[in-house]
Amino acid sequence: MDMKITVVCSGIKSPHVGWSAIDELAYLLVHYFDAQLLSPATLTKSALHRLTGRGYPRYAKQNCAEGDVLMVVAHGPADLAMLSAIPDVRKKFRKIYAFVTDSYFHAGFPSETALFDAITVTAHEDQTFPAHQFGIEVSQLYQGTDALRWAPHRDLTRDIDVISYGRTPPSYHTSLIQHLHVAESPYLYLHSPLGHITGPDVQLERGMLFKLLHRSRISLAFHLFVEPQGDRPRSMMITSRWLESLLAGCIVAGKRPISRMADEMLFWDNATVELADEPEKAYEEILDLLHRNDDLHGQRRQNIRHIIEHHDWRYRIKTMCERFDWPTPLALTADIEQLQLLARSFK
Repeated sequence: MDMKITVVCSGIKSPHVGWSAIDELAYLLVHYFDAQLLSPATLTKSALHRLTGRGYPRYAKQNCAEGDVLMVVAHGPADLAMLSAIPDVRKKFRKIYAFVTDSYFHAGFPSETALFDAITVTAHEDQTFPAHQFGIEVSQLYQGTDALRWAPHRDLTRDIDVISYGRTPPSYHTSLIQHLHVAESPYLYLHSPLGHITGPDVQLERGMLFKLLHRSRISLAFHLFVEPQGDRPRSMMITSRWLESLLAGCIVAGKRPISRMADEMLFWDNATVELADEPEKAYEEILDLLHRNDDLHGQRRQNIRHIIEHHDWRYRIKTMCERFDWPTPLALTADIEQLQLLARSFK
């Protein structure tokens, strides 16, 4: 039986490089279910929000047809307020669901959360709050990546020795630029910013990011409690950076999150390399990894294979079909078979 689905995602209207990996889920849902895609524009902040910094985003009204399912791909809990953009939303849709990425930010859940039939959160420990606060069904579902699209199709020369994109602890970054940016060093350290942060070129430049990762030996990744900046809540979550870097065949070095999420998602031997607390010692450890580059070829292939086998978005969509009683698209089943074939090529 066909299912008429509408997908809502804020990142389509307002692209940001930090959320492009999550926006890929929205695009894949549209592809497999031939869904309508909505991305309501954010209106100017209310007087209360300007004065206090509190309150939730307001969205421009969206015209959309009635349907069976409304699915919100949410960067964080505040995105659930996008339901307010659709007049009579509960009358228009039989069921309303959401995938919530940064679900640890409990203060971000708006009143519209109560309108959902069910949502998923990325961490097990985040299930209790929205379930009790809003009386809705909440289950856990990890983040994914588009491995079928972005896995390397051939072995490439890895001329970039160390890459760091997004947030990097300042002390480690300072040490690396002092050692590696000098002319005497034979090593190349490439770091953010890489391309545009916001705007229409973000999606176009996503391919550039993966081409850089395919040519990188080591990718740095640190959990959010290492030299934290700002006062926002933090979580020991595995973010896009780990999945993207491992999928590209990088050796991931830094500070791995200490959490059930990390243990369950990065379960294979030597999935990550833990660097020292002292940046100067960490630099020496990075040099050792660079000296052992040829010995790490098998580890690179193992990293790629495990991401393809376990963390593609298509597995997450299949889980959504099972939990929410959606029909499984034939194209999704076929692409999961392609993933399995691709993973075997890296054994």
